[in-house]
Amino acid sequence: VQLQASGGGLVQAGGSLRLSCAASGSTDRTLAMGWFRQAPAKERESVASITWRGGVTSYADSVKGRFTISRDFAKKTVDLQMNSLFPEDTAVYYCAERMYGRSAYERWGQGTLVTVSS
Repeated sequence: VQLQASGGGLVQAGGSLRLSCAASGSTDRTLAMGWFRQAPAKERESVASITWRGGVTSYADSVKGRFTISRDFAKKTVDLQMNSLFPEDTAVYYCAERMYGRSAYERWGQGTLVTVSS
């Protein structure tokens, strides 16, 4: 699977953005898809994840109630709707795939930059 992330950009604080990640190739062995982010001078952190078949979601505490992850099984896309954005949400956002039998996310998209201005 190759992952292509899109949808980043510049938005004012309080605004919204929607990121999308398109997967090419077979997702038969995909366990979950996740969104991660890395801000300047900070470590990469998990933002949200969704199990590919069951659609069970999980969120970082910092984004709960503001971000929503969803997936379209047929289109092989995973979206991240981000509302009520804060300047501290500024980061490069990556989508990633975790496969069955693997303990980590191993396939990564190229990243898309989200900048939230105050």
